[in-house]
Amino acid sequence: MKIVVNKCFGGFSVSKAVYDALGLEWDGYGYLDNSDLGIDDDDAMAYRCNAKLIAAIESVGEKSASGGLASIRIVDIPEGIEWEIGDYDGLETVHEKHRSW
Repeated sequence: MKIVVNKCFGGFSVSKAVYDALGLEWDGYGYLDNSDLGIDDDDAMAYRCNAKLIAAIESVGEKSASGGLASIRIVDIPEGIEWEIGDYDGLETVHEKHRSW
C-alpha cells in the first residue's frame, strides 16, 4: 500500500501541479483533505492513500509535487497493515497502529 507523507520539517502541502493533475482549483496553499478527493471517512488521513492522489504525485514526480514547505514522498508499506501518520513539527512518519492505554 502506498501512503503520501511529508519528509521534512514544515508541514504537508502539495504543489499546484498536483492540484492540476487532480482537476482541482488551486487554493494558493496546497492543502488537501478527504473532501477534496470525495472521500467520506472518519479517518482524517484517508486521502493520503487515495489512488488518485498517488497517481497525480507519480505523474508530476515527488520533487515537483512538494508544496512550499514540504518534501512529499510516497512510502510503500505491506498490504493489510493498519497505519497512522506520526508528526513532529511537520516531519511525518508512518507507524503501524497499536493499542495504547
